[in-house]
Amino acid sequence: MVKIRLTQTGSKNRKTYRLVAMEEGKRRDGRAIEILGFYNPLVKPPQVNLKRDRVEYWLSVGAQLTPAAEKLLKA
Repeated sequence: MVKIRLTQTGSKNRKTYRLVAMEEGKRRDGRAIEILGFYNPLVKPPQVNLKRDRVEYWLSVGAQLTPAAEKLLKA
């Protein structure tokens, strides 16, 4: 099953995140099927850049959102 979730990037105390489509059993920072966007909480206001059309595609083929990814998409 494919899930849409966040992976961590950046260094210690400077974390940024990518929104990715990934197989459910893979590690948090493992190889993603597709990168769907990124989220940078360190700047004010937080920077969010998403490929909405690709997110909608993955949801239409049965991918599930994790709670953190769902919060990010609602914002």
